[in-house]
Amino acid sequence: MSPPDPGRPTPLARLIRERIAEAGPMPVAEYMALCLGHPEHGYYITRDPLGAKGDFVTAPEVSQLFGEMIGGWLAQVWIDAGRPQAILAEAGPGRGTLMADALRVAGRLPGFREAMALKLVETSPVLRSAQAAALGDWAPHWVERVADLPEGPLFLVANEFFDALPVRQFLRLAQGWQERVVVVGPEGLRFGYGPVMTSAALETRFGALPEGALVEVNPDGEAVAAEIGRRIASFGGVALIIDYGEWDGTGDTLQAVAGHRFADPLAAPGQADLTAHVRFRALAEASGLQPWGPVTQGVFLERLGITARARVLARTGGPAAAGVAAGHRRLTHPAEMGQVFKVMALTKPGAPAPPGFASGPMAGSME
Repeated sequence: MSPPDPGRPTPLARLIRERIAEAGPMPVAEYMALCLGHPEHGYYITRDPLGAKGDFVTAPEVSQLFGEMIGGWLAQVWIDAGRPQAILAEAGPGRGTLMADALRVAGRLPGFREAMALKLVETSPVLRSAQAAALGDWAPHWVERVADLPEGPLFLVANEFFDALPVRQFLRLAQGWQERVVVVGPEGLRFGYGPVMTSAALETRFGALPEGALVEVNPDGEAVAAEIGRRIASFGGVALIIDYGEWDGTGDTLQAVAGHRFADPLAAPGQADLTAHVRFRALAEASGLQPWGPVTQGVFLERLGITARARVLARTGGPAAAGVAAGHRRLTHPAEMGQVFKVMALTKPGAPAPPGFASGPMAGSME
């Protein structure tokens, strides 16, 4: 997919300009939410953004190794939990590739298929269709929000889900804070700042910061984390969150990707993917659960046995073996996805460390 033409306003750009003309400057979070989820022109509503023909590639699309490791992980945490009847959920399942690969592994474990009710948290009709094709044998059921999941023990995977939830951005000044907003300038949409305000919540969260520092808050992400926390605290289970970001931090991380290249976030609303880095600390605190990690994706996958599995797959030799090696490197190497992506698990306080966060064997090993 070629990058959008920034010289031609998109249909959503015209709607956003009208909204700003009527109601004033638009907070970054509202802009991001419209770009990604507008019911007619939203990025995720109108297309399949994944793969070589899309705008970006996620770890499950790189190699089956990724989903297989998650499948072994799910099998082990289910055993450790006592093999309950449970909800198996994925938030933001993409094409269903991760869960299909994971269930090919976990489904070998006696009783796993019968115990798990598969639920997919997805708003895109295009991606729901792809998920149905990939996961039809497991009779998945779709919901719009994590809050719509049935009550019960919850085993949840969220890979590159929280980074797409809208962030609010605030600029630190000597006399207070200004929220970053989108306004209309002579040449189109541009960033600006709202009026100066005081905020005890921002002061408490970020502490002393130099003037000019920019911080991000993800209210929707924290609300989802709180809902996950309520369910796991009440019924048991575990959540696995994989995303790019850090435990904590500041700075402007809003970015757009189109045609596998970085783009101007304001250039073509609705036609580029918008994301922001995840602050894992904020999600952990909102959940009220015990956080494990975050550890880097490379370390996590190595602890789960990805190298041993890659060697098994590579025994066929030829081009297939080269593809396995390339996929392994891309998923684990610090210069590829291995360092920038982090992995965090959330459990009830006092629960033992899940696989990948402490050394030990896995029931789902595929060596």
